[in-house]
Amino acid sequence: MARLKRQICQVVLDYFDKTYTNELGDQWKTVKEVLTTPGLWQYAVLLNNLHCSSETKKQLLLRGYQRLTHHTFPESLDCYISRNPGKFPSQRHQTGRIKGYYILNASSLLPVLAMDVQPGERVLDMCAAPGGKSITMLQCASPGHLHCNEPDSHRSRWLKETLESFVPAPRMNTICTSELDGRLIGRLHANSYDKVLVDAPCSNDRSWLFSSDALQAAKRISERKILPAVQAELLRSAIHALRPGGSVVYSTCTLSEAENSAVVSNILNSCREVIPVDLRDMANTLSHEFTFAAHVTHGLLVLPHKGKSWGPMFVSKLIKL
Repeated sequence: MARLKRQICQVVLDYFDKTYTNELGDQWKTVKEVLTTPGLWQYAVLLNNLHCSSETKKQLLLRGYQRLTHHTFPESLDCYISRNPGKFPSQRHQTGRIKGYYILNASSLLPVLAMDVQPGERVLDMCAAPGGKSITMLQCASPGHLHCNEPDSHRSRWLKETLESFVPAPRMNTICTSELDGRLIGRLHANSYDKVLVDAPCSNDRSWLFSSDALQAAKRISERKILPAVQAELLRSAIHALRPGGSVVYSTCTLSEAENSAVVSNILNSCREVIPVDLRDMANTLSHEFTFAAHVTHGLLVLPHKGKSWGPMFVSKLIKL
């Protein structure tokens, strides 16, 4: 409930108004209403198919949740959403106890779905904390090796706690964690992975709107200018880490064109060994649950709307030749 009491930072809101009115036009008005009103936010519940009780499903159905299903979803991906705002109670971390479900923004499923992880593949989650997308990958398939990397020590501890909470000990044998600078992984592990996810550090629009004070807000806006260069370095490193024929998914949770399409365009203009994958079919098939921005270059952009308050989430996919 603490989130509902936080105050919107006017400095950030003014900056977003100027930036996103220019980039999104009239769509920004509806997106702004959702982002600035936490009472409208929806949360999905991803069941842990490695350890889940029928009682949890029963409680979800009683509360009006419905399973998110589509032919593009693996049968093993058991995710429930409610049309109404609000959050299903979270489970506390307890050492030695496996949790039955994970609370997330449903748009977080899309980068993992775009990856299309197959059994036995070597997979890298380059910026993995807090671990939700790593957990989702494990719900979709059984990779031969999953490398979860997070350079920040505090967030790395959070990542390890998430994995311990959702993955039974025998399955942990196929998972490793590290605290490497993602920009170095391409050199350290060249041509090593079938699939890589770069869920890049970004100017998280939801959290930034509730910056604690004007000083923090000004610092974040200043940092926003250098983020695209860092994001491009991470994506370039991911490409080096891929084996030929492998694919990388780049994602963020910001609406910023500079951090989304422009980063991918930068890579495509400077790196001839990758080509973009057209994800419009994914947008078409999932448009009943998600609102997608029109005319986005090199990817998809989920826009929060009333009743579909998922996102922001940008997703792009590249294949290494």
